Amino acid sequence: MSARVAPLHAAGTARVALLGTGTVGSAAWARLAGWAGSPLGARLRLVYAANSRHAVQDPQGIPVEAGTLLERSRPVAASLASVEAALEGGGCRIVLDATASEAVAERHAEWLARGIHVVTACKLGQGGPLARWDAIQEARRRGGARYGDSATVGAGLPILRTLRNLQAGGDRIHAVAGVLSGSLAWLFHHYDGLRPFSNFVRAARDAGYTEPDPRDDLSGEDVRRKLLILARSAGQLLESDAVQVASLVPATLRDVPMEALDAALASLDAPMRERFALAYKGGAKLRFVARLQAGGRATVGLEALSADDPLAVGGGTDNRVAIWSDRYSERPLVIQGPGAGAQVTAAAMLDDALAIQAQAVRAQASPATSRPKNASIGRGRWNT
Repeated sequence: MSARVAPLHAAGTARVALLGTGTVGSAAWARLAGWAGSPLGARLRLVYAANSRHAVQDPQGIPVEAGTLLERSRPVAASLASVEAALEGGGCRIVLDATASEAVAERHAEWLARGIHVVTACKLGQGGPLARWDAIQEARRRGGARYGDSATVGAGLPILRTLRNLQAGGDRIHAVAGVLSGSLAWLFHHYDGLRPFSNFVRAARDAGYTEPDPRDDLSGEDVRRKLLILARSAGQLLESDAVQVASLVPATLRDVPMEALDAALASLDAPMRERFALAYKGGAKLRFVARLQAGGRATVGLEALSADDPLAVGGGTDNRVAIWSDRYSERPLVIQGPGAGAQVTAAAMLDDALAIQAQAVRAQASPATSRPKNASIGRGRWNT
């Protein structure tokens, strides 16, 4: 496969390093490869791609998909130290982080401080320790770089952008609540209280909705990180341990080795059947909900919601987020849509990258008046 790529020093072309070649990273790579020879391809040039084992690099641009290239080339050993060297030079430089790596998240602030923009689907940066959140914000300001985080919550749904825009317009946030896990949304939309809950977990895992170890989803840890990102974006700078999480993983299942996990999932069945029956008796629906209240109270866990609750409607892997504020005090603003899937997540990342590239072009044309809107997340305003 061959295709034209933008000239090496084409004005306005951003050089991109893609980290992670799992489902999201491969989807992003395929999307970039499909743009080769098009106007979009002239805006973003993939020059470096790596996973935890191997890396490929071409300063002229990598025009083919991950599978095709890795099958026919000899990739070199991957190293995070190689990322900055691969992007060396002037102009717009962007790291796309499609990993779930602590080591990569630890590098975000370093790259930003050196003027390299970071776009990520990984929640470990802004959803990790508060000190890392602070370091990322300070590094962005110091390096004049942007941090694209649309894919970290809601797979690109306009959740974070809406929170920030409301506050930029002088609104005050009263509360935020949401169904933030596509896998858990699917589970509780389909669970009927009759068939074993463990069967639904296996079906979700086999369909790729959960992690290979579904305990990663059932524990609520992924939702906790998303709620931390929402809280901090809304001005509540919570420490990581401030979120109270009610895990769905019983103690008897927590330490079961992977090879015995499938059979052990049956330990979920009886407690979930009881909770479903109790909710059903009261005309309610079970949903796994993250909540943030004024004053910083943050909780994650399974709730029985009335059928007309804004978080109880919808289906599939949809995420749903309700925002109460000064202007949305009686009825919340609700954002709903697909919140899981490699394609929508990859598209959200590349949307952020294109926005960064466009802003860089504007900055070059008019440096004095091109400061990007919402360049700094800031601490927001919260109604107490």
